[in-house]
Amino acid sequence: MFKISTEKTPAGDQPKAIEALIKGVEAGHVHQTLLGVTGSGKTFTAANVIQHVQKPTLVIAHNKTLAAQLAQEYRDFFPENAVHYFVSYYDYYQPEAYMPTSDTYIEKEAMINEEIDRLRHASTQALLTRQDVIIVASVSCIYGLGSPKEYMKVHRKIERGYETTRTDMLRVLVDMYFERTNADLTPGHFRAVGNTIEIMPTNERTIYRLGFVGNQVSEITRIDGITRAIIDEPDVFFLFPAKHFVTPEDERKVAMADIKLELDEQLKKFKAEGKLLEAERLRRRTEHDLALIREVGYCNGIENYSRHFDRRQPGEAPYTLLSYFPHTKDGKPDFLTIIDESHVTIPQIGGMYAGDRSRKDTLVEHGFRLPSAIDNRPLNFAEFEERVGQRIYTSATPGKYEYAQAEKTQVPMVEQIIRPTGLIDPEIDMRPVTEKGTYPGQIKDFIEEAVKVIKGGARVLTTTLTKKMAEDLAEFLSERNIKTKYIHSDVDTLERIEILTDFRKGVFDCLVGVNLLREGLDLPEVELVAILDADKEGFLRSPTALIQTIGRAARNVRGRVVLYADEMTAALTYAVSETNRRRSLQLAYNEKHGITPTTIAKEIKSIADQLRTEHDETIDTLLKVDMALFEENPKAVMADKRRQMEEAVAILDFETAAIIRDEIKVLEESQKGKKGRGKVPRRKK
Repeated sequence: MFKISTEKTPAGDQPKAIEALIKGVEAGHVHQTLLGVTGSGKTFTAANVIQHVQKPTLVIAHNKTLAAQLAQEYRDFFPENAVHYFVSYYDYYQPEAYMPTSDTYIEKEAMINEEIDRLRHASTQALLTRQDVIIVASVSCIYGLGSPKEYMKVHRKIERGYETTRTDMLRVLVDMYFERTNADLTPGHFRAVGNTIEIMPTNERTIYRLGFVGNQVSEITRIDGITRAIIDEPDVFFLFPAKHFVTPEDERKVAMADIKLELDEQLKKFKAEGKLLEAERLRRRTEHDLALIREVGYCNGIENYSRHFDRRQPGEAPYTLLSYFPHTKDGKPDFLTIIDESHVTIPQIGGMYAGDRSRKDTLVEHGFRLPSAIDNRPLNFAEFEERVGQRIYTSATPGKYEYAQAEKTQVPMVEQIIRPTGLIDPEIDMRPVTEKGTYPGQIKDFIEEAVKVIKGGARVLTTTLTKKMAEDLAEFLSERNIKTKYIHSDVDTLERIEILTDFRKGVFDCLVGVNLLREGLDLPEVELVAILDADKEGFLRSPTALIQTIGRAARNVRGRVVLYADEMTAALTYAVSETNRRRSLQLAYNEKHGITPTTIAKEIKSIADQLRTEHDETIDTLLKVDMALFEENPKAVMADKRRQMEEAVAILDFETAAIIRDEIKVLEESQKGKKGRGKVPRRKK
């Protein structure tokens, strides 16, 4: 059962909103919109709805950073339930493409983040094994993932007495796409040691050691993957395949025959059209891929043949994360979907298909891919709508789609304007962009305002129009002794999360960004938001964008916004007017109920804390044992540690040597009289 674990109770507009949304879900409404201002507790309202409805829930956010923040918030609300984070596992992704005008072929290039891949497996396995699941996902949830039926079919229930030999178990692991290794185990790998097999599943960093006697599994031991300490001896555990794309051997042979048949048909078509170059290119590429699949079961770009491996018909939608959620007997979605910051997320979902299709059509036309590659794609919007069932859109500025659904279904939007904290929308100060008389211009003026705020111990946000401007401004401010960092879409996923966490902690004082500083970021330490070039009309300075950015200052009782503009555009006029309207409603509520506004107090946590490297975790574990010994006899412990480090180097075990080296540094710091352990710098992989 979903159970909120918090002393917090609904307040302000929350009770009314929760009641209305629950009634809507129970009445079977497919579309509901929660129009909630920044800082009004939309996530807490949604959590209360989840607790009442008691259904698995998909929460979709429009970027990885916001998804990480939401995942942490839901974990705080539901510590006893399964809350998982599902985003694209690419730190860098350059899709395959061809540009006919310059005859340029761009090969697919990607850097996969193994830790995020592990979290994706944890998400799908949770959905297939329990009911109390919340998945916080980015728009990557509409991309192909592999059949849940095949994924579930291949999984194994391993228990004491399970009838299999050690040799047969090794074959089973290989068939489940696990890789054998003689080195340290990582997720998706196994090793055979004597009469035992050690396996690290894809969804956790825990080792399962299987002991064999005759033709049976005689014992199961669960071991900490880092310290090698025994955790327990379970009677049973479930082992899922190491990859989401699973194809049985017999189906693989049929799929390969279908690929060959499609190739022959496409070659005939090209030759009839006189496209001999395209025909030869396609023949070579496809036959090379088929040879690799036949010999090793895999080739680069194998996802382009997914329609054949999934046994789907041309044009049929791919399996996605949505396919792993529960459905009724007649195939209808049986879960709740919450679309966060829907005014951005909905258009993003709708735009994925067209861009992918355009790129694939060009590749097919020029012989780089078979036509079936087009079916390796994200869902189109109609397919997405069919697969999500009941949904709640949350936004401070709902878009055209949300208003259209409200009008079509005659289900009114649920407003959540009043904040429980009594916080008021920030005051807005309009100032010119250009230098005039004694006025120094927007940059110098912003620096003066930022210095005042930082001296008071608060933080500053500012937005620019381009990534280059954000980087240049961050460098400019740093040169003037303002501790500054920038954040935009080119910054790696986990690094973005860590930057925001450090910002809240006060490691630096000013954050510069483009668009990522808008929707949903919960930063109560921010006292000043400055919007540079606010009168430059466009997407980043639209009414919605301006209201969202202004909202970043609404979580601090002293929050204020400076808009730098030489002209009063229509977008600025609306944003200022709507902000003042909301201010007046909150002020009236505060006066009526005798509320004194207070800044939101929120513990500084980060999902990145759960993604620390094995290196750091191992040092922490060692220190728990060694620190007590060190306090009794520092010289003996240091001498022993240096001996261990030298022995590790002698046998070329540099991983262990590096761990011991960094532990020695921590022990030396404590010996110098420093309290506690300093943060050990992470090794760069």
